[in-house]
Amino acid sequence: MQVPNITEVRCQECPIRHRAVCARCDSDELEILNSMKTYRHFAAGDVILWRGEPLEYVASLVTGAASLSKTLEDGRTQMVGLLLPSDFIGRPGRTEIEFDVTATTDVTLCCFNRSPFEKLVEDTPHVAQRLMELALDELDAAREWMLLLGRKTAREKIATFVEMLARRSHVEQKDAPRLITLYLTRDQIANYLGLTLETVSRHFSSLKKEGVIAFSDRHHLQVLDLPALQEATGDDADGGFVS
Repeated sequence: MQVPNITEVRCQECPIRHRAVCARCDSDELEILNSMKTYRHFAAGDVILWRGEPLEYVASLVTGAASLSKTLEDGRTQMVGLLLPSDFIGRPGRTEIEFDVTATTDVTLCCFNRSPFEKLVEDTPHVAQRLMELALDELDAAREWMLLLGRKTAREKIATFVEMLARRSHVEQKDAPRLITLYLTRDQIANYLGLTLETVSRHFSSLKKEGVIAFSDRHHLQVLDLPALQEATGDDADGGFVS
């Protein structure tokens, strides 16, 4: 069920303010965005946008998570991306969406009608610059995912997935372990990583037994040993966490 125009939060107080498309905006630019935006809510399982659907609005994801997927002619579906808070949906200059976008949890979007937003991008260098940064980050993530799907073992895939969630949750080694939301069911994680459900469960259990992670329930975990998690990803360098 879609519920438009939920309780509004001013841009200056938004929880994704410093990571979203508006991150570099000054106070005047934030006021312009504030006058343009609306909020939409989608329940878990709702389709936010269908592939090929006219793109009437673009949006930043404020809370929750959404999947990007494509369906082949024979009905096979592949999840190709996971959108988390501060991620951007849509492309200025594009009139259609290229993927099915589905809420994997309850989702809140901060939405802007496409045409006025495109005009804002033309007139506001801060927004255009941040959009480019987000697009480059997405390109880097896609390249990393090519490596994951093409070369990494099942254990490395699971560890990389958890590390990605940890990084986006701003978990740092010096902090006390904090809860990380998985966002996906184990079956969805298996689909996302190209694994079987049994393999996902087995490696989660292995990482738990080794004291690398701990589960508070099926939807939340803690990273107990960050260096061990990073080692389990198989990556050459630790990379570090971005705050």
